[in-house]
Amino acid sequence: MTDLSTFPITRKWPAQHPDRLQYYGLPTPNGVKVSIMLEETGLPYEAHKVDFAKDEQKSPEFLSLNPNGKIPAILDPDGPGGQPLALFESGAILLYLADKTGRFIPSDPAGRWRAIQWLMFQMGGVGPMFGQVGFYVKFAGKDWNEPQSRDRYVAEAKRLLGVMDRQLDGRTWFLGDDFSIADISMLGMVRNLTGFYGAGDIVGFDAFKNVQAWLERGLARPAVQRGLAVCAE
Repeated sequence: MTDLSTFPITRKWPAQHPDRLQYYGLPTPNGVKVSIMLEETGLPYEAHKVDFAKDEQKSPEFLSLNPNGKIPAILDPDGPGGQPLALFESGAILLYLADKTGRFIPSDPAGRWRAIQWLMFQMGGVGPMFGQVGFYVKFAGKDWNEPQSRDRYVAEAKRLLGVMDRQLDGRTWFLGDDFSIADISMLGMVRNLTGFYGAGDIVGFDAFKNVQAWLERGLARPAVQRGLAVCAE
């Protein structure tokens, strides 16, 4: 049996099944990228909730795995060369799991890079900008009298949605007919923008019909539904 005891994180979150991939997270837009990917691939895994209310992401045990103090993170007992691998950053984890399973990323080099470019689009644009809009609509930002800042983020979120809408025109998924890590990376972000953040009106989400249809298709996938429920209350 794989011994994960040398990893400090297992002292706070003991592995009941150390032969399985260990997932540490919450059903946030970043967290569900990995939980959805795990459900879609069918990889055996063990989920550990990292409780933000208890600042567990700041604990020494969690920081030993991710010094950035953010979820998600994984510990794969069967990493490269059969050795355990600890990994953080949701985009990196998606790429790792895609390569590990040979799924949800094209096998041809050109297709692979097209998937990676859309993953980077999410990491560098959709994630940060949608999060800023959420800050101004739902959290403390709504009480700030800074319309210039708010309007800047709203305008950029609309621009990004426009890019997504044009890419999805005539396509089922971002790469065409095949569901990929590009879609997985963005589903939770768009769902959160219109759901939890309640920012659909301010970004004019109803105008982006292709994104709407894509979101409905994605959320209808059984593995996506299971992934969204991992570590939920």
